[in-house]
Amino acid sequence: MAARALVLGLALLVSGAGVVAEPGGFRGPPYRDAVPETVLGARGITTAEAVALHAQGVPFIDVLPHTARPEGLPEGTIWRTPLHLTIPDAHWLPGAGYEALAPETEAWVRAALDRLTGGDPDATVVFFCKRDCWMSWNATRRAQLWGYSGALWFPDGQDGWPEPLAEVTPEPGAS
Repeated sequence: MAARALVLGLALLVSGAGVVAEPGGFRGPPYRDAVPETVLGARGITTAEAVALHAQGVPFIDVLPHTARPEGLPEGTIWRTPLHLTIPDAHWLPGAGYEALAPETEAWVRAALDRLTGGDPDATVVFFCKRDCWMSWNATRRAQLWGYSGALWFPDGQDGWPEPLAEVTPEPGAS
């Protein structure tokens, strides 16, 4: 029985049935799920490529949202937002990878991109979050559709980063 399941799994893998296709728009919840290999036809960058770009000083943009206060905490419970650990020197734009952005959030993300690229839409920037997370895919796609041709996607994100992570605070203006 186990051998038969293994053969079936291998057959699906060889046939390409496990490949995730790019959706026509942005992806909503659940955000943690298998992702495609490409954004608008461009493949994501590897860890080695990400490390090389980071060493060159290319801006890295973390789009993970703030950690929400857990539901159901007893009244009076003190809760502190946990530290946000990410790729060193990354710029944290919390929530920039949701399926839809409120107008204020979109304006804030556009302003941050303009600042981080020095107003050059061809400048390289790297979007990431965690492995198998659609938020960085959404943010990369959104930046590309806004005309940022240098927007790259690091699909392994924090989970694939080979060095220690560092604490960051959100970019100015984050809600």
